[in-house]
Amino acid sequence: MPNDKIKNYLHLHFIVFIWGFTAVLGKLITVDALPLVWYRMFMASGLIFLYIAYKKFSLRVPTKTLIILIIAGVVITLHWITFFKAIKVSNVSVALATMSTGAFFTALLEPIWYGRKIVWYEILFGIIVMLGLYLIFNVESSYVEGIVLALISALLSATFSLINGKLIQKERPSVISIYEMASGVVFLSIYLFFSGSFTTDFFQLSSDDWMYIFILASICTAYAFIASVKVMKFITPYTVMLTINLEPVYGIFLAFIILGESEKMDPMFYIGALVILSTVIANGILKNWTRLKSKRVR
Repeated sequence: MPNDKIKNYLHLHFIVFIWGFTAVLGKLITVDALPLVWYRMFMASGLIFLYIAYKKFSLRVPTKTLIILIIAGVVITLHWITFFKAIKVSNVSVALATMSTGAFFTALLEPIWYGRKIVWYEILFGIIVMLGLYLIFNVESSYVEGIVLALISALLSATFSLINGKLIQKERPSVISIYEMASGVVFLSIYLFFSGSFTTDFFQLSSDDWMYIFILASICTAYAFIASVKVMKFITPYTVMLTINLEPVYGIFLAFIILGESEKMDPMFYIGALVILSTVIANGILKNWTRLKSKRVR
């Protein structure tokens, strides 16, 4: 029904808006990237487990799937660490603008992952994205470390998306999520234990940090992930993809409103960010047009 479609479309925008707010929370939280991600994944694991227990879903998965889920959990952990570290050493605007390259890392990895040919316009768009990155690098040279970390995070995000793209065909989103979150917690816990980071100071957070981390783990992680999958049942993947591309726009806008002058950038930065975002959207439009054209030919 039209009303249901509009309702789910608005819900999707709300979810993307929440994801944009994630970066702002990363800046507001005073703890470093590693403990931040540990707390996020630990709390999200507990909340998703409660949801699974309430729904009475089975947690049984094949051994091969379990191994893939553990690998995916490590990948997303590293993705979040590099993402929040990029925000810490630069700012939200730089990290989100650079993270927009994730769609093109996905486009470059997809042919290898799914065994298909590379499409010519993906290479062209990839070059244009590099031009946008060059403008950002050229203007914001003081944020080089943040840009490099965000690029690594974008690559890890693309890898994680491709892994989940196959897992989602066989397993429930909540089951996938609980294994990936738990794997991340175990992976980080081992590292933190052997590096001697599990001290009393590690568990002493300010009341503001506790509040922000809980919002990050509950609303921005557990709720947003499950809700986004539910919305995908009613909205086309193409619409979902285009809407998700608005995440950096929402995030940069929220950062400027909440964090103020620290997020104000040179005009050339915004031109570079616009080049990247426009190219990502153009890639989605062209992909959809090509898909519809191939259907007509059949």
